Amino acid sequence: MRYWLFKSEADVWSWDQQVAKGERGEEWDGVRNYQARNNMREMKKGDLGFFYHSRAEKEIVGIVEVVAAAHPDSTTDDPRWECVDIKAVRPFTKPVTLAQCKQDPRLSDMVLVNNSRLSVQPVSEEEWKIVCALGDTKP
Repeated sequence: MRYWLFKSEADVWSWDQQVAKGERGEEWDGVRNYQARNNMREMKKGDLGFFYHSRAEKEIVGIVEVVAAAHPDSTTDDPRWECVDIKAVRPFTKPVTLAQCKQDPRLSDMVLVNNSRLSVQPVSEEEWKIVCALGDTKP
């Protein structure tokens, strides 16, 4: 199993909207960055990810699961763009902010800390455990 982080602007697609999609989940569509797309191509069904509200809040608010591997993005006819489907697993007990991640020396190599603009990014197993502990959330 691998771990990931999915960034979304809360006013465009929020944690509550993700939760409302239930077990079927929803396409993580609209990604138009090659590195983020390539990250999704590496995902397998069952991988877990952090759901991160970008822009104003800048915090990890929940855990999602990949429920469908990479497939064509339904929001475009351009075959270059693919996406995965994700479903909400559980919310964080306490959201973990970008500032907290940046202040924790154990997370100094985390992609979020060094490239907070990348919309879909890998998370190491160790980073996963640390962030879950910071949020008082079961990994």
